[in-house]
Amino acid sequence: MKIVIAPDSFKESLTAIEVANGIEQGFREIFPEATYIKIPVADGGEGTLQALIDAKQGTLIACEVEDPLGRIITAHYGLTPEGLAIIEMATASGLALLTTEERDPRITTSYGTGELIKDALNRGAKSIMLAIGGSATNDAGSGMLRALGARFLDQAGKEVEGGGIALKSVVKIDLSAFDTRIEDTHFLIACDVDNPLVGERGASAIFGPQKGATPEMVTALDEALTHFAKVTASTIGMDYADRLGAGAAGGLGFAALAYLAGELLPGIDLVMEIVELEKYLLEADLVITGEGKIDGQTIFGKTPKGVAQLAKRYHKPVIGIAGALGGDADAVYSHGIDAVFTITQRPEALEKALLESERNLVHTARNIAKLYQLAQMNASQ
Repeated sequence: MKIVIAPDSFKESLTAIEVANGIEQGFREIFPEATYIKIPVADGGEGTLQALIDAKQGTLIACEVEDPLGRIITAHYGLTPEGLAIIEMATASGLALLTTEERDPRITTSYGTGELIKDALNRGAKSIMLAIGGSATNDAGSGMLRALGARFLDQAGKEVEGGGIALKSVVKIDLSAFDTRIEDTHFLIACDVDNPLVGERGASAIFGPQKGATPEMVTALDEALTHFAKVTASTIGMDYADRLGAGAAGGLGFAALAYLAGELLPGIDLVMEIVELEKYLLEADLVITGEGKIDGQTIFGKTPKGVAQLAKRYHKPVIGIAGALGGDADAVYSHGIDAVFTITQRPEALEKALLESERNLVHTARNIAKLYQLAQMNASQ
């Protein structure tokens, strides 16, 4: 029997590979002769870097970069033996790097993300996977582009300051020093939103407030990004402002499309493609997935749904295991998951549940395996 175990992390307690190890341990007590294929996955959000490093036997690389306010910090990205760089924008340009008082999308920049890309290119990366969730920025990716050699000039020929609001002063974009290696690099962008760059559904209006923007800031930022998009269109000959996903990560999606020729894909689809999950599912007898909490939101691009949908192409049974189940968890049954289980053993404080998650996971996996064994015995009679 071949069992494919492809879970996401259990946030704040177990990484994806730790979850996979726990499930294997529990199942192996009942099915010691089975073949276990463990593939940690993620949906493009928090934990994606670690999951892909574990799945691809990659290396975690430390790099000094600028945070959203220009302070020097140490961020990390991954590099696989095949030359794929895995970069989480949030590690360099994320909202979590700022206090509530420091959030100001008029001045925060994505420069640090560009520095990570440049370092990866220096180390020989041939393709780059960029997860762009959790950003603190609203600069249309201009900071990232500046780190890669682009120059944004005002009427006097001087470089404009970083940040989204300064883009209203850009009259010329100088790409003469733009990193030429970009042309030979394949950029895969994990993007789970379809917002355009500007307008009522644009980066400033939809995502600006959570980054500290007041209604007045939203209006000013939207005007600045609209102007920047027009200058970009006149520079490169194409207008990307209305493209789906251009508004992701404060408009970094726009920069990825217009300047990096990036391919925007749903996070879970991109991760499953990188780890080559499909080829392992072909011969699987059982597929097990999971995440910290399975609920109604799971069907909107989360890992268990993505794994289940792919498994169902080949008519594989799918079991979901979670740290907790929401009251609307039944929604997953119509999206490819055949049964769901929680590892919670008893009512207890969250802190204690997190500490006991590994033990509870192994115990639950063993019980599921025993139930699966019973079903097999009944089916053979």
